[in-house]
Amino acid sequence: MIKYVTLLIAFTVSLNDIYAQPGKKLQEWTLHSPDGNYNIYITQHETAKDKRQLYYTVDYKGKNIIKTSALGIQLENQLFESALGIENDPSEWWCENLDFQKEERNEVRDQWEPLYGERNNVKNHYKELRLVFTKFGEGDAVTDGQHGTSYDKRRSYEIHLVFRAFDEGVAFHYHFPESSNGLFLHIVGEQTEFAFEPGTEAYYERWAQGPYSVKPLADWEDESERPLTMKLKNGLYVSLLEAQMVDYARTKFKLHPEKKNTLQVSIYDAVDAISPFSTSWRVIMAAEQPGQLIENNDIVLNLNSPNAIQNTSWIKPGKVIRSNLTTADALECIDFAAERGLQYVHLDAGWYGPEMLVSSKADKVAEHRDVDMQKIINYGATKGIGIFVYVNQRALYGNLDELFSLYQKWGLKGVKFGFVQIGSNRWSTWLHEAIKKAAKYQLLVDIHDEYRPTGFSRTYPNLLTQEGIKGNEEMPDATHNTILPFTRFLAGAGDYTICYYNSRIKTTRAHQLALSVVYYSPLQFLYWYDKPGDYNGEPEIAFFDKVKTVWDDTKVLNGEIGEYITMARRSGEEWFIGAIGNNEAQQVSVSFDFLEQGKTYLADIYVDDDTANTRTKVGVTQVEVDATTLKKFDLKKSGGVAIHVYPK
Repeated sequence: MIKYVTLLIAFTVSLNDIYAQPGKKLQEWTLHSPDGNYNIYITQHETAKDKRQLYYTVDYKGKNIIKTSALGIQLENQLFESALGIENDPSEWWCENLDFQKEERNEVRDQWEPLYGERNNVKNHYKELRLVFTKFGEGDAVTDGQHGTSYDKRRSYEIHLVFRAFDEGVAFHYHFPESSNGLFLHIVGEQTEFAFEPGTEAYYERWAQGPYSVKPLADWEDESERPLTMKLKNGLYVSLLEAQMVDYARTKFKLHPEKKNTLQVSIYDAVDAISPFSTSWRVIMAAEQPGQLIENNDIVLNLNSPNAIQNTSWIKPGKVIRSNLTTADALECIDFAAERGLQYVHLDAGWYGPEMLVSSKADKVAEHRDVDMQKIINYGATKGIGIFVYVNQRALYGNLDELFSLYQKWGLKGVKFGFVQIGSNRWSTWLHEAIKKAAKYQLLVDIHDEYRPTGFSRTYPNLLTQEGIKGNEEMPDATHNTILPFTRFLAGAGDYTICYYNSRIKTTRAHQLALSVVYYSPLQFLYWYDKPGDYNGEPEIAFFDKVKTVWDDTKVLNGEIGEYITMARRSGEEWFIGAIGNNEAQQVSVSFDFLEQGKTYLADIYVDDDTANTRTKVGVTQVEVDATTLKKFDLKKSGGVAIHVYPK
């Protein structure tokens, strides 16, 4: 019979909630963000005779965001019996009664410059509280001063609860320090909870490439994806995220089966590890305006380790066009890319054979394909254009060194991983090891399908982007597009695969132009279902020619989830602005007060215009602007506007 050991831990936010807990309060700790806006209250209570339990809550700017919530982790018992000297079933014993040993406090105040990003400088300022607890085995008891007894520490087990409070949000995780017992961990679940006030509405999404719907915290069909963004009755916006999920198991959120308005962490499956080991970070962000969540999303990167790649000169973000699988089409795309300011051409699935067959080896071009790989790569090099190729995980598995060494020899610049297994501890570890292996051979990486970022691109910046998004492969509508910035893009870059000419897009052309600014992706696909021959001299394509994929600064000018958003991003002295609306007509205002005072700029404006003498119906105008300028735009249904601003 399999036995389990469950460790429950909980945090507390408002003092009213703390004192509402049953039993005598035994311990209390508090942690505040550097600016004082976030406050975490943690207590240990005596819930019954000789039973102790921890709780937590979180406040933001004096308003409660997380009500009294449990936090726990479930470990398979049989792996602890020899280390703890336990002979009886200790499940109830372990579930409660953690013995507090000490607290450690630390404050980090620094900043760092990413290789690329949404900003060229990232503030990393937080206060940390580490609570050290132990569980003791059945060793000889001796008297101590706190609880009356202590135990043989050679037979004890230690766990740390680590909380960090940033100005941008709060995070916590479990840490199992190195043990003299050489402790093996078999983590089978979490009881981590997030309790909210009644009336909370969530932007629910069942899978990473699914549609969104607004739901109360009740009657969900299944789990919801992360990041999970919610609007609270007190007017605040809150998002739950995951960071540094490298060798753990993917998290989603499910409703607690008994507690109303309470979410519970749901990990994909069991995790096997050896101490020292840390679980992934649970992240809570709050904001008065939803755009502030986007401006604070560097918290995910800050919870990951610094760049581990010593020589990064080969890591170059850029714009991409996808080619059909013939040599002639690829050469045409290379010419188009060179003319239009793109950096890469991508050869997609099927170049080495049917991707789902084990017999399809990605070490050579399929015989039936008219693809001269070396000719394409060499010609691209003469034009300054790099070549990416798609490879299914089925072909990658077990062949990473062989394939990546070959691709480096060919002169390829990057690989798009396709149909990757995600979620489990095994495949999460494999995937991140594959990214590391790609770095060894100086290959850039794009991951498609369900993978969602948790900040690993800080540690291995050769991971430029990933899908995990319902993008233009499935042609979502404009309302979906106005939800994504406040949900999926809080986690990191997203490969949406922007289109322009394809007749199946459900937005206007100006909306697609604006997406290249609103949606951050260091590797930005711009013509996913298009081909060079579709271009017929349309003047607005100049915006795609000039737009960047990485930025020195990012600002959210305005926006409401599911309605509209306006973003401004800076590269050097240039600013690019994108505004998109939902399925209804919208009016958006653009204030240029972010520009340098006293300086005049030119603004090239690209907006939907039914009078334009082109099939794409996008008008192009140029005006002078400065920091005092305010312009209003009446967006069509599913419309948008794109603006390029540069010094006069």
